Amino acid sequence: MITQLPIINLLLFLGMALIIPLFKKRSFSLTTNLGLGVLFLVWISSIVLLYHVITEGAFYYQLGNYDRMLGIELLINTFSVLFSLFIVSLVIIIYIYSTGDATEGVAEKEYGRYYILLFILLFAMLGILYTNDLFNTYVFMEILSITTVSIISIKRKKENYTAAFRYVMLNEVGSLSYLFGVALLYMITGYTNIELVSEGVQSGWSLYPANILTAIGFMVTGIGIKAAIFPFHIWLPDAHSTAPSSSSAILSAVVVKVYILIMIKILFRVFGIDIIQAVHIPTVLLVIASIGMIMGSIFAIAQTDVKRMLGYSSVAQIGYIVMGIGMVSMLGLQAAFFHIFSHGLMKAALFLSVGAVIYHKKIRNVNEFDGIGFQMPVAMFVFSIAALGMIGVPLTTGFISKLNLGLAALDAGQVVLIVVLIVSGFLNALYYLPIMISAFLKDNKDQQRVMRVEKIPKTMLVPLVVLGGLIIAIGLFPGELLSLLEAAALSLT
Repeated sequence: MITQLPIINLLLFLGMALIIPLFKKRSFSLTTNLGLGVLFLVWISSIVLLYHVITEGAFYYQLGNYDRMLGIELLINTFSVLFSLFIVSLVIIIYIYSTGDATEGVAEKEYGRYYILLFILLFAMLGILYTNDLFNTYVFMEILSITTVSIISIKRKKENYTAAFRYVMLNEVGSLSYLFGVALLYMITGYTNIELVSEGVQSGWSLYPANILTAIGFMVTGIGIKAAIFPFHIWLPDAHSTAPSSSSAILSAVVVKVYILIMIKILFRVFGIDIIQAVHIPTVLLVIASIGMIMGSIFAIAQTDVKRMLGYSSVAQIGYIVMGIGMVSMLGLQAAFFHIFSHGLMKAALFLSVGAVIYHKKIRNVNEFDGIGFQMPVAMFVFSIAALGMIGVPLTTGFISKLNLGLAALDAGQVVLIVVLIVSGFLNALYYLPIMISAFLKDNKDQQRVMRVEKIPKTMLVPLVVLGGLIIAIGLFPGELLSLLEAAALSLT
């Protein structure tokens, strides 16, 4: 029965997306409650799968019992299960929040469509993590891209349509680039199953080095575009700033990370460490990561719209993850994995906190945050916790992330990367600290300094408090998570 759970999880998400239109004439709370129930079922299922994989080991699932050379194969290991559990857990928090803010700016008649897209999004992300096939990865990527662009454009505004058009154009270039790389590998090996392709690549490296190098280039570039890795980030700030805040949180905290996880699978499971080092991919990744960490923060400093600022901040934070990958070591990969978790929590907290401010006060300009900490203490306190984590202040997950990256850089003999980490942290402080200072140390236009809990739905307040608590809790007690992430890193080699 346990081996059937991955398929059940996928069917639950797909089934939920299909039945939402049937509840069109009923109370919409029935739909959201049913959706929350489905999320919790998949969450429990993911915990059971993680326990099974840890105690019994990884397992394969062949759809229709076809051989891996012909059929679709799923690989359920620590890597796929741990990150699917992370995604579902974070989306549950964001989902509860979204029921309170009415998905911020989405027309009431579009609510059903919004949640349909959300469950298809989850179906695609779990499919990407579970699948052990390069072509099926492409299929799920396309589903994810189409769903994402639909969520961005669901608010019927010109800026949403513009951002969605830019997103779909660039992401289709990324998809075609990835697909061309898969075609090259199929031409060399005759397979799309990841393990069979890997065996063929290792044996064919001496015979077809140009083809394999070209495939690496196309696939890494394609995924780099979809993951908004600098300098392919130009679609991200507009897309994340115009989408509803709950969607912005999902896009930045989860969706972008899924594409990075695809890149990790390709580099470590398809090509292997020896080949990617032979073609100097780690050096390229480290250079791109370092530039992205600095430039993303510089762009963020220049923004006046708080959501665009958070979008550019994501570009810098993606650089941290790519830096960990580029070190091509267990410590580096573990640090990259930890920052995926850490940034997911912090960026979700930031976007949802800002979403609460937009919901309650209708402001987005960073210059309008004077005294907002007294009017909205919970939202701004959580914002401050997450912002301090982004800077790398101790007692937060962000500090553990930067500490792990620094230790990995020392282990790899890359002292210059530590300098980049320090400079990036300083730049983060330049655009986060002024907002915090304005919120709590400056008077608002009414000069009111009486602190009262903001009058927003509890379904918005509770997720914010949970995220703030998790940022501190994991920052204080990271040991168990680090052990699981080490196991996930080992499962890729």
